[in-house]
Amino acid sequence: MIALVNWWTSCLSSCFVFQLLEENICTFVINELKKFHQVLSTDYPECLESLSDEDEEQRRSSEAFLKITLNFLRRMKQEELAERLHRIQQRLKRNLQQKFECVFEGIAKAGNPKTLLNQIYTELYITEGGATEVNQDHEVRQIETASRNPHRPPTTITCEDIFKTPPDRHQPIRTVLTKGVAGIGKTVLTQKFSLDWAEDKANQDIHFIFPFTFRELNVLKQKKFSLVELVHHFFSETKEAGIWIFEDLQVVFILDGLDECRPPLDFNNTQILTDVTESTSVDVLLMNLIRGNLLPSARLWITTRPAAANQIPAECHGMVTEVRGFTDPQKEEYFRKRFRDEEQTNTIISHIKMSRSVHIMCHIPVFCSITANVLENVLKTTDRGQLPKTLTEMYIHFLVVQAKLKNVKYDGRSETDPPWSPETRKMIESLGKLAFEQLKKGNLIFYESDLTECGIDISSASVYSGVFTEVFKEESGLYQDKRFCFIHLSVQEFLAALHVHQTFINTGVNLLSGQTSVWSKLLWDTSVQLYQSAVDQALMSPNGHLDLFLRFLLGLSLQTNQSLLHSLVKPTGSSSETNQKTVEYIKKKISENVSAERKLGSILYEGPAHVQRQTDSVSDSEGTI
Repeated sequence: MIALVNWWTSCLSSCFVFQLLEENICTFVINELKKFHQVLSTDYPECLESLSDEDEEQRRSSEAFLKITLNFLRRMKQEELAERLHRIQQRLKRNLQQKFECVFEGIAKAGNPKTLLNQIYTELYITEGGATEVNQDHEVRQIETASRNPHRPPTTITCEDIFKTPPDRHQPIRTVLTKGVAGIGKTVLTQKFSLDWAEDKANQDIHFIFPFTFRELNVLKQKKFSLVELVHHFFSETKEAGIWIFEDLQVVFILDGLDECRPPLDFNNTQILTDVTESTSVDVLLMNLIRGNLLPSARLWITTRPAAANQIPAECHGMVTEVRGFTDPQKEEYFRKRFRDEEQTNTIISHIKMSRSVHIMCHIPVFCSITANVLENVLKTTDRGQLPKTLTEMYIHFLVVQAKLKNVKYDGRSETDPPWSPETRKMIESLGKLAFEQLKKGNLIFYESDLTECGIDISSASVYSGVFTEVFKEESGLYQDKRFCFIHLSVQEFLAALHVHQTFINTGVNLLSGQTSVWSKLLWDTSVQLYQSAVDQALMSPNGHLDLFLRFLLGLSLQTNQSLLHSLVKPTGSSSETNQKTVEYIKKKISENVSAERKLGSILYEGPAHVQRQTDSVSDSEGTI
């Protein structure tokens, strides 16, 4: 009994002690918090002196409590930050979904129907590896070379695994450099990556994806930003949520279209920047971000055409990938998604396989779109035997189709009316001049000043992009600044060749040499001088950017192709003698320079059948282009 009483007394004593301890601790906590509040307030500077008067034991207690307080604050801050991050992440995802879920035939404001990206997206053939040195061949030539190479790189990559560390590597990949020729699908690939993240389908370990294009960044080259300000500028959700620190987050920056950066990035002469809040020029920001001086924890995905890949120093990227377009099965998949009618689809696929040059070019998704557009329309008006077989024929039909659509949709004419109305001819002439002038400069993207130099009124340019949505595009950036481009480099090259051809036929002016022949309309052998000038300039081009232009120019000399452009282009009556002289000149250049065969060999095959037979000895493997 005595033991039970002692036990009960002990329990009561213990409870009392803990109750008293709780009261003392609460009093201490309240007093300490008051001190902290007063110290942090500018209204009570005298409190700083009172803290210094505390004895050593009290000071140690205060320091210990400060650590406890900071620990609680960190926990509270983490919870608040997590909630804030979730809110801003959802807003960013919604905005990226709205931006990338649809693709348009042409531009949205022209009233074109939108198509869901997920419905038409066809997986691309992406490989790991590849050099970043400049390839001097024309991009179409690179496609041809790749198509003849039976050896496929062993490692392929899917869109969602672009940052996945390969098994043979131990360090995570910070920067991926993806290269690919124009129209191969690089931009759509980045859009698909962003859309899958926004729709919670892939890469959910990433907190934020910030997709930039160099077209947008070019507009800001004269302004100064810090990296944080640049993010806030393009993604206002982050600013509104007060997100200023990204070091502890999984962030991906997408920089699309390095080849469009004006002027090109110069990594040899740039200041070092490590503070994400320090303002400087956009190009300095980008170079320090790429070098890892800014936000080394962030991941970067840079896309570019091959010619610009060497701008990025080798030590600045962890992996190089290459978008190689569609494989043969993927080509078929694209056309089966594009057409509902199985019989029509089979006819188109069969025809594409019969034409080697068209089949090769269909590695490029944009060319698949052009081909589908052309063949769908041609099948309505002609039989299978008259389907276009060469690139020049394909692009002539493409232009005719767009002209007819313009006549029906905008001019209220019949589909059976001739395609070349006076208004349409004027448009073609203006676009051709723009294409040629910008091709000489190596530009794919044009601004209002470029159009003005070619005599195109800005308001007219909007009409052009609204009418020829498949040929000429108008885009708007953050400030609705106007940017213009052709849907693919090959379209620009075709229109440039058409402009040179028309100018020579109509005026006798050789735009490639600046010479005028008053007898050109009577003495057709002067056209040889035009073609020789084109050959010379193509050979002098360091990156082969005039090779396809030359093919088109020679293709336009054929009467069969000129008949397709009846009433737009005057017939030249070009003789077989002219063709023969041109072929002999090309052969002469090839014999003088081994590298010329690589550039000019396949160009010979744009000519007529008898010319092809004469040039079999030059290159049997080139095919009919």
